[in-house]
Amino acid sequence: MRAIVLGVVASFFFAFTFVLNRAMDLAGGSWIWSSSLRYLFMVPFLLAIVWLRGNLRPLWREMRARPWAWLVWSFVGFGLFYGPLSFAAAYGPGWLIAGTWQVTIVAGSLLVPFLGQKIPYKGLAVSLIILAGVALMQMEHAKALGVKEALYGIVPVVVAAFAYPLGNRKMMEITRGRLDAYQRVLGMTLASIPLWLLLAVWGAAAEGLPSVSQTVQSLIVAVTSGIVATVLFFQATDLSKGSPGRMAAVEATQAGEVVFAVLLEVLLLSAPLPGAWSWAGMLLVVGGMALHSRVSHKKESACQPIEK
Repeated sequence: MRAIVLGVVASFFFAFTFVLNRAMDLAGGSWIWSSSLRYLFMVPFLLAIVWLRGNLRPLWREMRARPWAWLVWSFVGFGLFYGPLSFAAAYGPGWLIAGTWQVTIVAGSLLVPFLGQKIPYKGLAVSLIILAGVALMQMEHAKALGVKEALYGIVPVVVAAFAYPLGNRKMMEITRGRLDAYQRVLGMTLASIPLWLLLAVWGAAAEGLPSVSQTVQSLIVAVTSGIVATVLFFQATDLSKGSPGRMAAVEATQAGEVVFAVLLEVLLLSAPLPGAWSWAGMLLVVGGMALHSRVSHKKESACQPIEK
């Protein structure tokens, strides 16, 4: 249950990504700065945390041992995750981006064959219940979207939904428990910095420098989603490694982002309250998360040896 609780709390802080990225876009900010500033701001915070914990040296040793693996999978897990997610914010409201992002629940289960494990079919079935709830939440809003908004607001998010769990799981496989969540997040952030610097140069040339408002909001996203949420989520996945069922349950907790994104948009952006279908969808999402936790717990309990 600790992993599930960590995952739910992480989903709350992750929700700030969808809401604040949308707020920055509505204020005229470029997605290029929204994505690059988040990771550039994360570096000093993470360096300080890992240094104070006395864990910098083991991280450097791991990164020097396999530099290309760090560069490739950090680009996948962070670059192909947050770049498309920020781009999509320019073409759809936060609820749509957060809802589409829940494809990651199914994506995590479908990726396990690439990691030498079996697909957790029971967990996958429960994930489909959660996705049904997400679909209900979006039904009454999707009619107002044009083809361009639907295409640019959905396809990039689907790419991100597969890239994030793949990059995370591959780095877990490479480090094999030798690094904690803080070290892994810092290592992947540093390895993805070349991409964010290139985007920053492009942003300065194409859009000019970011506004003070966008800079401050990017800093908030960096702390809430980039550090707090990511570290909590990585800790939850660390607790679940080696078990596809438990890992799927932890990844299913990210469905909470939809509920939190809707509520935060109402509070921060004065968005209209959800209708009946959206509330019904939220109930399915929350019920699916609880069922996912129960299924994974039963499976783990059945696998425990009986003490004599």
